[in-house]
Amino acid sequence: MVNISINENIKEIERKINEACKRTNRSREDINLIAVTKTISVDIISEAIELGMTDIGENKVQEITAKYDALNDYDLTWHMIGHLQSNKVKYIIDKVDLIHSLDRKSLAKELNKRAKKIDRVINALVQVNIAEEESKFGLKKEDVMDFLKMLEGYPYIKVKGLMVMAPYAEESENVRYVFRDAKALFEKIKKKELSNVEMKYLSMGMTNDFEIAIEEGANLIRVGTGIFGKRKYKEE
Repeated sequence: MVNISINENIKEIERKINEACKRTNRSREDINLIAVTKTISVDIISEAIELGMTDIGENKVQEITAKYDALNDYDLTWHMIGHLQSNKVKYIIDKVDLIHSLDRKSLAKELNKRAKKIDRVINALVQVNIAEEESKFGLKKEDVMDFLKMLEGYPYIKVKGLMVMAPYAEESENVRYVFRDAKALFEKIKKKELSNVEMKYLSMGMTNDFEIAIEEGANLIRVGTGIFGKRKYKEE
């Protein structure tokens, strides 16, 4: 049975994506919608998949490991979008298709080591903290180029682009500069000839600001609440 609210929510997200694309003369096919399934049960995720969602984003390693096998009958692309601790890499290295949160040498070293063990090149996005928020992870804009050059020494990591999180704002227009700066950095890196870097994805924009992100060049958007509704967290 189709969940009517999820169905309607996806339709509304699609409408907004299409409108943002029209405003900037972009093709809808350029945008990948990632369904962020943090705290969402396998049954509900399955309903979203039946409604066309193929990209699944998780913030926590334990949620990926719990849901991966249960959803194995579907042809899915798995995204690790949350902060990734080095000691958790071994649990997901064979499961995720794209890691969005590469932001430090220690993590790169562990990713490379674990990927080498299973003879797999792991795709990753470098997380950039454009607004330099203390509460968020990611590299400062000016440190990204040196970090990318350092990553040339890790042959089992392929950098596929950048991931950015904008500060929360009641008026999403107020964070447009973050997405604009990220796009400029993305294009700057694209012009460099770095051996293990392919600037393919610019992951930015969530439920409250993905339209602005699309207008400024995002091609991966991460939407959870907009699809599944407000999350009900268990009390500690």
